[in-house]
Amino acid sequence: MSPVSAYQDQRVVVTGAGGGIGAALAHRFAAEGATVVVNDLDPAKAASVAGAIGPRAIALPGDASAIVREAREALGGTVDVYCANAGLASGGDAFADEAVWEAAWDTNVMAHVRAARALLPDWLERGSGRFVSTVSAAGLLTMIGAAPYSVTKHGALAFAEWLSLTYRHRGVQVHAICPQGVRTDMLTAAGSAGELVLAPTAIEPETVAEALFDGMEKGRFLILPHPEVADYHAARANDPDRWLRSMNHLQQKWETS
Repeated sequence: MSPVSAYQDQRVVVTGAGGGIGAALAHRFAAEGATVVVNDLDPAKAASVAGAIGPRAIALPGDASAIVREAREALGGTVDVYCANAGLASGGDAFADEAVWEAAWDTNVMAHVRAARALLPDWLERGSGRFVSTVSAAGLLTMIGAAPYSVTKHGALAFAEWLSLTYRHRGVQVHAICPQGVRTDMLTAAGSAGELVLAPTAIEPETVAEALFDGMEKGRFLILPHPEVADYHAARANDPDRWLRSMNHLQQKWETS
């Protein structure tokens, strides 16, 4: 007899699940026996992924910032796992429009804050809950050509860290997924910077989902589907100036390519 999955009959929400990493997470949780709310701004994409998963999936289109109550109701009153996966890959430099910065902040950071506000009272009362934040290696390092994305992903990581250090002794488990390039529409949208930095080592969304499940089993906060990111992060911390010089060389290479 096969062992029962730890996620059998768990109730899971995945935002931004109309494709890419979100769809891979939704499929994986459902394969483990969970019931999954598939959220996406695009109703057709949410319905398509939910339909492909089958009876364990519930399509719930809408803004990721405001779906916790409705998702909880759809799942029978409880959310066990919340995957804050919806993200906005905003390019641009310091001169990007205010609206671009505001949209990146709202989607990449405040949507996580709003979800936590809605989830924490129930989780703290019952002493369990799991918050999964799709951050990106840009949140540990940075990304050339994408100031709003890089800055707000740092914010997303900081919020996930704060949740973990504040509530882990009360049963709330937090994980931050920090991949580099993943073969999704977001990588395509990154343009020439993505081709230079991310495409050479890009992985499939299913590999990201596998890394998350391995990390959850081992109780890890930081999920690194690209293990080499740990070395880059250590180099950045150990010698910031050397790391910045290296990244500036990459910036110059991009500008002249």
